Amino acid sequence: MDGTLVAVIVILMIGFGAVVLFMSMKLKELKSDSATQLLKQDINTVNDSLQKLNDGLKDHLTSRLDKTQEAMAKQYESSTKIIRDVTQKLEKLESTNTRVGDIATELKTLQNVLQNPKQRGVLGEFYLDQILQNVLPPGSYHLQHKIADGYVVDAAIDLDGKLLPIDSKFSLENYNRLIETKSQAERERLEKAFKDDLKKRIDETAKYIQPKKGTLDYAMMFIPSEAIYYDLLANKVGASGVNGRDFMQYATVDKHVVIVGPSNLSAMLQVIVQGLKSLEIQKDTDIIRKNIEQLQKHLVAYDGYFKRVGNSLGATVGHYNNASKELGKIDKDIVKIGGGDTVLESQLLDKPSTDDV
Repeated sequence: MDGTLVAVIVILMIGFGAVVLFMSMKLKELKSDSATQLLKQDINTVNDSLQKLNDGLKDHLTSRLDKTQEAMAKQYESSTKIIRDVTQKLEKLESTNTRVGDIATELKTLQNVLQNPKQRGVLGEFYLDQILQNVLPPGSYHLQHKIADGYVVDAAIDLDGKLLPIDSKFSLENYNRLIETKSQAERERLEKAFKDDLKKRIDETAKYIQPKKGTLDYAMMFIPSEAIYYDLLANKVGASGVNGRDFMQYATVDKHVVIVGPSNLSAMLQVIVQGLKSLEIQKDTDIIRKNIEQLQKHLVAYDGYFKRVGNSLGATVGHYNNASKELGKIDKDIVKIGGGDTVLESQLLDKPSTDDV
């Protein structure tokens, strides 16, 4: 109910009270019956008018109240929907905050892992294993393979009886310090330390190159950090001035060590897979060729035995024909002695031809 409607009702009530008071005062002043009768009529008229006004106000108030209730119901429904949406969003936000907290905890755990050299090494080996599993066929490589006493490489790929050693190396401490430092003197000290770290890792990987123990004459050094590997490829590690090209040349030319990162290791392994497939095809071709040669030998041997059988059959037929001729001679001798006609007729067989055989 708005303020204007309330004000109208109050004014009407005040007016009604004033009219009643005025009529009461008039009743006291008027004594005659005719005046009283007129006053009663006026009062009845006023009462009728007030009743009509009251009915009109009642209808108006009822209509306004219905509209107000309808508006309040719509507003309540809208408010309920808004509250429900806000509650759902708050629940999602709470879930997101929980997930963010979990991620932050996981990142903190990962940071702690990366700060520990031994755990960092385990992580690098795990990363290497995952790449090998995703690219190479099962059984084509070995993990923690012992090449010789005291030399256990992280992975070794079997290439037609020769092993390709791959070792994971993760020199992170001095690299991070070198990237973050602002001091020129500290940078120079860390440059030397980082160079020594990389050179040491290259030398360690080169120890796995042992052709007498069945390895190829080169090995791979896997750097699990794409950032460090990219900086080496870009010839400069950060803004430090450490020349990555020198290390690549030292590793490849001097030590026969190929430095690889996560991305190009996968590409190199794809090439190796194609080589393995070609090698398998070559092996299958060699086996087929050897089997054909063996089959040819068997055919030659069979041909020899077959000719022997033919010769034996020819000799047998000759003996049979000779025996048949002799039998015919015996029959003629009997006829000469006893007279009469011959009763036996020699049946000669043709000898098998060796050309037909």
